Formats: sequence, structure tokens, C-alpha cells
Amino acid sequence: MPERIRLGIGCPAYIEGIPAPYGYVPSLGAGIAFCVLFGLSMILHTIQFTWKRQWWASVFSIGCLVEVIGWAGRTWSAQCPYNSTAFLMQISTLIIAPTFFTAGIYVLLGRFIQLLGPSTSILKPTLYLWIFCTCDVISLVVQAIGGGMASGEADKINGNTAPGTHIMVAGIVFQLFSITIFVACAIDFVRRTMRRRLLVGATIPLFGAMILSIICIYVRSIYRTIELSQGWEGYLITHEAYFIALDGAMMVVSVGVFNVLHPGWLLPEKISERDEEKEEGVGEGLGVERMERERYQGPLTNW
Repeated sequence: MPERIRLGIGCPAYIEGIPAPYGYVPSLGAGIAFCVLFGLSMILHTIQFTWKRQWWASVFSIGCLVEVIGWAGRTWSAQCPYNSTAFLMQISTLIIAPTFFTAGIYVLLGRFIQLLGPSTSILKPTLYLWIFCTCDVISLVVQAIGGGMASGEADKINGNTAPGTHIMVAGIVFQLFSITIFVACAIDFVRRTMRRRLLVGATIPLFGAMILSIICIYVRSIYRTIELSQGWEGYLITHEAYFIALDGAMMVVSVGVFNVLHPGWLLPEKISERDEEKEEGVGEGLGVERMERERYQGPLTNW
């Protein structure tokens, strides 16, 4: 094997018989397409959160930017499949990027709970961000350590990448576990709000967007867990179609749905003082419904 290919330097073209780090040559078209999609979503999110002064929603723009960097690395790899910088660039960023999307969802669910009342959740609104973001950070640190160990061994002749890979798998399994707990909390929230019929007006499609985004992120997490558990030469990791469909496409839908149904436009900022005088169950729902109808249809004249 040529030394420059073994070391992953320069930009050598693909050579038949010498496998690339991916197990295939990444698609140039897919790389460009996802760079464009995430780039457009980033621009729209930046305009939207700036216009409505929803600064917390900037996490969606940041996540899109990280996705663009990752897919730029894969686009680079389409021309330079043996370049280790491009490979590490995409693998590190595309693991990190969804964390920004989940952070936005944690905040959004907390806003829903603040709006509809504490009885809709088993946790306080602020705890969602602190607990689950902390879990995400721990997961990313563990994955980064494992990835660093694995990449270091990959550069050696007959290097053992197994320990680093196992650490990466442990990190992503922990992340899947924390997302599973969050999904369980979200399901409990859905059950409580549906039973009390608290969702009204424009909050309904926004709530649906949040559920769709969670599902996409959860599907992606399951895929990445299975992918890494199979190792660097496993079936999923060496077939790009699965990565495009179960990572790239899932993340586009996950963040893009909030371009169409942005919290800045659809989520009321606060409940008026008279609506804060809640009675049990029904009283709370009536207050929210009154607030929603006044926001979108004008003041209630007859209740």
C-alpha cells in the first residue's frame, strides 16, 4: 500500500482493491445535497429565531452548521476517499450534531409544560434540559474518547481498534438509553395532555412537529447503536444507503420540520394573569384554551 494512502494524507483517488476507511467511496451527490439542505435549514432557522427573538432556538442553527461541516467532510471524501482528516471531520461532527436538535426539543417540551401546567409532566420543565443535556454531553465525551483511541490504532500497522470501538458503542448506548427515558417522559406528557384536552389552536401542529422530530432522532439513535456495535467492518457501516436514509434523511426531517412549524410563530410566549388562576384539571384547560383563542381569534366575548 502506498505510504501516503496508509497515512491518509494528500488527496489520492480511489484505487481498486485498496479499501477506503468507509468501506466504500462516499457519494458526491449525497454530500452536496445534504450540505445544501442543512445549509438552507440553518439560514431559515437563523432568520426565524432572530426575527421572533427566540434565542434558545439558535441550537437548531448550530446543529445545522455542524451537519454541514460533517457532510462537507463526506463530500471531500468522495474525491479523496483515503484522506484521514476528511474521515475524522465527518465522523466526529455527524455524531455531535443531533445533540443540538435534542437540546432544542428538551427546551420546547419544557415550554409546553410551562404553558399547560405542571400537572402535565412528572418532571419540572427546567429539569428536562439539565438532565438530558448532561446525559448527551457524557455520551459525547465517551464517544470522543473511544473514537480517538480507535482512530489512533487505525493509523498503526495491525493496530487494535476494538477497545476504542467498544468505548464508542458504550457512549452511544448510553445516549440511546437517555433518549429512551426522554421518549417515555414525552409519551407520559402526551397521555396527560390528551386526557385533559389541553392542546388547542396553533400549539397542536407544533406539538406534532415535536413528536415527529423525536421519532426521527430516536430512529437515528437506534441505527447508530446497531451500526457501531457491528464494528468498523460491519454491514451497516460499510453500506452508505443506510447512512443516508437513517442518519442524513432523519436529521433533515428532524430539524426541517421546525422551519415549517417554528416555535417562534406558534408557541405562545406566556399565559395572561387571569389564566394563571387555575382550577384542577378542567380549569387549567379552560384557561389555556381562552388564552389560545384570544391569541389567534381575538378576545373571547362569550364563554
